[in-house]
Amino acid sequence: MRPIDPLPGLLRAFFYERLVEQRNVSVNTVRSYRDTWRLFLRHTAACHKRTVAQLILAELTADDVTAFLKHSEQERHVSIGTRNCRLAALRSFFSFVAEREPPAAAQCADVLRIPTKKAPIPAPCYLESNEVAAILAQPDRTCIEGQRDHALLSFLYNTGARIQEALDVCPGAIRFDAPACVRLFGKGRKERICPLWPETIALLKALLRRQPRADDEPCL
Repeated sequence: MRPIDPLPGLLRAFFYERLVEQRNVSVNTVRSYRDTWRLFLRHTAACHKRTVAQLILAELTADDVTAFLKHSEQERHVSIGTRNCRLAALRSFFSFVAEREPPAAAQCADVLRIPTKKAPIPAPCYLESNEVAAILAQPDRTCIEGQRDHALLSFLYNTGARIQEALDVCPGAIRFDAPACVRLFGKGRKERICPLWPETIALLKALLRRQPRADDEPCL
């Protein structure tokens, strides 16, 4: 009887045990890793002329990872940053496999030695004050939707928050009394406190008066 290959069980354990139970990573991280593995397995299966279900652990070599990364850049035209993120997702799995499957340690070590690629550092890009003022003047503040959009744009300008960080903000995360500030949760659930200008606080208070929210309900 042909022995059962460990790849399916290792993938399941990696996502459910390592990522979710042990590391408690965010949903976005799980989705990113999932998408990387979906693309990698499809590409490797095509290179080996078989289905994804027929792949075995021994076939997922450093050469296959390198070929996938090259394909991602040249054929799918992903950025160097995206390429490095996909490599990180693959490395994390092979590091996990090295602990669970000692016979595959050399294979895993070859993958872990694949270097990340340095990306050029772009010059800072920013808006002049008159350009920011022009953007903030766009929403129609005579309606609740325009008032909301103006408050959101002002909040983003004040805090430098990512859009998802801003959309997740609840009234309970805002200190309206001096010193006014907001608690933001970024990638990897990293928390930071950002001061809020009096103008931003006034906009948020006005928005909440017209559209009240519970303390645990997003307000923007």
